[in-house]
Amino acid sequence: MTDDIKNGWFVSATIGQPFALEGFLKIHSISGEVNHLLRLQSVVLRKDKLQVTYQIERIYESGSNLLVKFTNIDTPEDAKKLSGSEVLVKKSEAAPLREYEFYIEELKGLHLINKNDEFIGVITDVTEGGGGNLIEIKLADGELRLIPFRGEFIGEVSVEKGKAELLNEWILE
Repeated sequence: MTDDIKNGWFVSATIGQPFALEGFLKIHSISGEVNHLLRLQSVVLRKDKLQVTYQIERIYESGSNLLVKFTNIDTPEDAKKLSGSEVLVKKSEAAPLREYEFYIEELKGLHLINKNDEFIGVITDVTEGGGGNLIEIKLADGELRLIPFRGEFIGEVSVEKGKAELLNEWILE
């Protein structure tokens, strides 16, 4: 897990392109849920390893877009400098989880084990595939594999214990 996650921070959204002339920016929720973003008063933006806290002057939905205006960002030129930033929020401010849901950032770094509790590899990433999410596994030999993050392949997931169980090893072949 990254240091941000260990310290209770999550990448919750990304900053898109400027919108209008007053310095607004489009903001894209990672989870698709936006209600938690609408309640934020400040965020940490990370771009090129630089992290800066910004106060939110205004945030609202406009059609299919979520728009944010940060204090002292008043022109499209100022706003453009923030495009591509990741929006970090405290875990308490992140989108709420339902049962059997996990934050992607919490899955990264989990050890993947088999039914006998033997190490197979490490979850390095989660990506969207056509039929759902795929987890990227770095195997013990260094090779990378993608497997579906579904109940027939992945059993118990314990963020607290730092591991996830692979039910069917044949999926790695």
